[in-house]
Amino acid sequence: MAEEPAAAGGNATGYVTVEIYDQTYHLSGQDTDHIRELAARVDAKMRAVAAQGRTADSLRVAVLAALNLADELSQAGGADAQLGHARAVSLRGLLDEVLEEERKTGS
Repeated sequence: MAEEPAAAGGNATGYVTVEIYDQTYHLSGQDTDHIRELAARVDAKMRAVAAQGRTADSLRVAVLAALNLADELSQAGGADAQLGHARAVSLRGLLDEVLEEERKTGS
């Protein structure tokens, strides 16, 4: 996973290439290390779901992984509730981006 330089024009937002469930995605954000960590977590969760052998469809695997991650966040609760909500929103945005890319490529 190689980090690409910031966009021209002084934009501080970084770009990073990650691989999730054998698919390559080019993502942008202010904290590329955090994006890499999230991508690794999503990849691991998708592989764990797929290993259970319930489905081979990558979209279904992604949705089941998202539900598992959402459940983990909701169980965090307590003082971390706001942080968990912010992370859930971030994960939802990344999942939306991944699913949109899948729709575009027909994967």
